[in-house]
Amino acid sequence: MDTPAPGLPGQEVAEHKKGMPAEGSLVDRIANMTVTVVPLALVGYAAWLAWGGILDWQAVLIFFATLIPFGLGITVGFHRLFTHRSFKTSAPMRGLWAVLGSMALEGPVIEWVAYHRRHHAFSDEEGDPHSPHVGHGEGWRGALRGLFYAHVGWVLFSTEPAEEERYAPDLMQDRVVRFVDRTFVLWAVLGLAIPFGLGVALTGTIYGGLLGLLWGGAVRIFVLHHITFCINSLCHFFGSRDFVTGDESRNLALLAPFTFGEAWHNNHHAFPTSARHGLGRGQLDPSAALISLMERVGLVWDVVRISPERIASKAAG
Repeated sequence: MDTPAPGLPGQEVAEHKKGMPAEGSLVDRIANMTVTVVPLALVGYAAWLAWGGILDWQAVLIFFATLIPFGLGITVGFHRLFTHRSFKTSAPMRGLWAVLGSMALEGPVIEWVAYHRRHHAFSDEEGDPHSPHVGHGEGWRGALRGLFYAHVGWVLFSTEPAEEERYAPDLMQDRVVRFVDRTFVLWAVLGLAIPFGLGVALTGTIYGGLLGLLWGGAVRIFVLHHITFCINSLCHFFGSRDFVTGDESRNLALLAPFTFGEAWHNNHHAFPTSARHGLGRGQLDPSAALISLMERVGLVWDVVRISPERIASKAAG
């Protein structure tokens, strides 16, 4: 398998498998609970308002105007750029992608990267922070417990730290990324202020701003979170396996358009550094398309691509 994550000290893998002491931060757990549960409740409120006819085009526009750039901040920025170094770019662009990903409210960039690199190091083995297959029991009850834990349970209940010094030392030395990481709360608040401001600007009322905050804040957070959660859970349980990877990663075609191309997850685990996850004909990958567009206009370079020969040599028989 390709090297899963740059900057991962291989000599410490065995140490981690033995089990490291984990003292989860109470503040972090409360924050995780808040940004996971509160949007769910507000989604119910938004649905009730929409059922009653209180949903206008401005709210829909604000939802997509925040969902798409912040979602790409996770897939293009946090995942393909910072976690796997699938391409290179300038310091201002690194800062932009770090900020956009932070506005998705999935945690600070270095913490996010550290967890994901650990996932690749121990995919579906002891040490994986969110495998649906390890330690959840047998049969259908074990499968349901595993899916729940991989989807959202690990966010709510896990006390394992991200171990940023171990899994993301390169980002801790990047001044731009470190600044955005340390000012995460600022970007989280700005990510909520933007839909409120758009609502006020489009409707001319504070009420319109509050509706914009509801749809571009709570509903958008809920949708983006569960886009990511589905990769951790469903894409390690359902779908096809085009490559032998040594784990249970799967390609789930139905989710690909909604996950900005991340649901080609078996492809990704076969070639973690590839900028394109949709490797086959007709495998839609909007994140890769954006990376290619940025490359054509000179914003990114050294884009990692996998040759047809390597793809063929690794394909499942």
